[in-house]
Amino acid sequence: MIVLGIESSCDDTGAAVVTDSKEILGEALQSQEEHKQYGGVVPEIAARAHLEHVDEIVNSCMQRAHISLNEVDAIAASCGPGLIGGVVVGAMTAKALALALNKPFVAVNHLEGHALCARIAHSIEFPYLLLLVSGGHCQILVVKNVGEYQRLGTTIDDAAGEAFDKVAKMLGLGYPGGPMIEKLAATGDENRFTLPRPLIGSGDCNLSFSGLKTAVRKIIETYTTDGDIDHAILPKQDVADICACFQMTATDCLVRKLERAIKYFKQNYPEGQHVVVSGGVASNTYLRNHLRELAENHGLEFAAPPIRFCTDNGVMVAWAGLERYRAGYTSPLDFKPRPRWPLDENAPKAAGAGGVKA
Repeated sequence: MIVLGIESSCDDTGAAVVTDSKEILGEALQSQEEHKQYGGVVPEIAARAHLEHVDEIVNSCMQRAHISLNEVDAIAASCGPGLIGGVVVGAMTAKALALALNKPFVAVNHLEGHALCARIAHSIEFPYLLLLVSGGHCQILVVKNVGEYQRLGTTIDDAAGEAFDKVAKMLGLGYPGGPMIEKLAATGDENRFTLPRPLIGSGDCNLSFSGLKTAVRKIIETYTTDGDIDHAILPKQDVADICACFQMTATDCLVRKLERAIKYFKQNYPEGQHVVVSGGVASNTYLRNHLRELAENHGLEFAAPPIRFCTDNGVMVAWAGLERYRAGYTSPLDFKPRPRWPLDENAPKAAGAGGVKA
C-alpha cells in the first residue's frame, strides 16, 4: 500500500510518499522564510506561499519516490486544524489529484498526523499515552487506536510552543524561538530565576503557560527604565539564564502533569506500554531527556518521532493517511477543511470537567 500525503496547515509546504512497510519512498519540504521579519506566521502570506509552492513540492516528492501518481493507492492531506488559507490549498490539491486519478481521498486531522508519526519509526502498539506539544496545541491524550482518542488534559491558554516563541520574541531571539532558547539555555543557569508553575496543584492534567510567559516579561522589564521591553538591553549571560530557567520550568510543568496522566493510564490501560511525545516542541532534547526518565521511572517505554519529523512535514500526513485508509477511513471530495478540529471530537471526555482527577 502506497499513500501520498500533503501538508500545508501552517508555514511548511510538505509532501511525502510512504508505504505500509514503513518505507519513505520520497519526501519534499518547503519552509517559508517570509515570516521571520514579522516574528510570527502571517496567515495571508502563508496561504499565498503554499499556493506558489505546492505543485513544485508534490512533483519533487514524486520524482524522489521514483514512482508515478498512478501507482499511489490513496491521497491524503492535512484538512485542519490550522490556518484555513493554507489548509484549503493542500486539501484542494489532494482532492484534485484524487479526482483526476480516480483515487481515494483521505482527510487527515493534522493533530492525528503528529499523534501517529512515532509509529513509523518505532514498534508502538495501541493504546499509548501521548504528550502532543506544538506551537498551536498542547494536549495529553490516550491514543486508543486510529481515530480513537481520549483527552486527559489540555492547555487553557498558550500552547507550550507558542510560549517558547513569545519568550524568544521578547528576548529578541527571532522566529522560530524554540531552537534558539534551547541553544542558549545550554549555557545558562536554570536556577537563577524563580518562575511560576501555573496549575501545578490543580489536581487534573490541564496546563497553562500564559502566567509563565508573563513572569519572564516582568524579569525583562527590570532591565528597562520605562517598561518597554523592545528597548531592554540584557547581558548575554542574563539572556542565557532566562532561557535556561524558562525551559526548565516549562519542562517541569509538562513532566508533572504527564506523571499524573501516567498514573491514570497505567490504572485504566494496563496493557499500554509506551509514553510518546510529538509535535514541534518534541524536538527539544532537554524535554525529551526528562520525559524519557519519567517514563522509565514508571516502567514504560519512551518513544518520539525522529527530530526532523517533529515539526510539520508531509511524512506524518502520509503515514496518518495510510493508517486511516488501512483502517477503512476515506473522505468524500466535498469534505470541508476546518480551522478547528478537536482530535477527540467524537470521544467521551475523561473524568472531571477539565481532565483526569488523580
